[in-house]
Amino acid sequence: MSETIAGIRIPDSALAKEATELVRDVAAPLLFDHSRRVFLWGSLRGRDQGLTFDPELLYVGAMFHDLGLTERFRRTDQRFEIDGADEARRFLQGHGITGERADRVWTAIALHTTPEIPLHMAPEIALVTRGVELDVLGIGYDAVTDEERATVVAAHPRPDFKNRILAAFAEGIKDRPQTTFGNVKADVLAHCVPGFERGDFVEVIKGSDWPE
Repeated sequence: MSETIAGIRIPDSALAKEATELVRDVAAPLLFDHSRRVFLWGSLRGRDQGLTFDPELLYVGAMFHDLGLTERFRRTDQRFEIDGADEARRFLQGHGITGERADRVWTAIALHTTPEIPLHMAPEIALVTRGVELDVLGIGYDAVTDEERATVVAAHPRPDFKNRILAAFAEGIKDRPQTTFGNVKADVLAHCVPGFERGDFVEVIKGSDWPE
């Protein structure tokens, strides 16, 4: 029997169930609950905006979006967003979902920390970002009702979430500080990792090999 939270049905296909178990196995409850909330917030925003979207693709995008922070899937040579995006595409391809549909999920995850641009793209891409922005930054907090918010948080609690998610971000990216150049995660390392020095775009230009 499928699960419904705040009027949103959690996909219960074999693919969705496998995605759920994969994330439950490799991620701490903090990230598992956060990822489920991202799906729920994104679905609620999409419903209210009258968007037509594929719940299964949105679910995989939401569930896999932070896999790059986990010990199993994190790398040190690329942005954590790409870790999760790559794994989502491999997962989908393994279930016969290829081409543009798999690429849509890849893009949703890869761009979920990039402000504004995803909101002008396919609904699944936009809604992963909507869900992340609501859960982490509080953007769109009042776009869902008090009852919806309470129901979602009751199903997937967020105790001390602000401090704990910042700690999870720092742990997942501290070994690849160069990948935070020009993106929001540089702020995390600046606050959480002693001695971190952020890259400076202007200095990169001035210090390049071009003579002028």
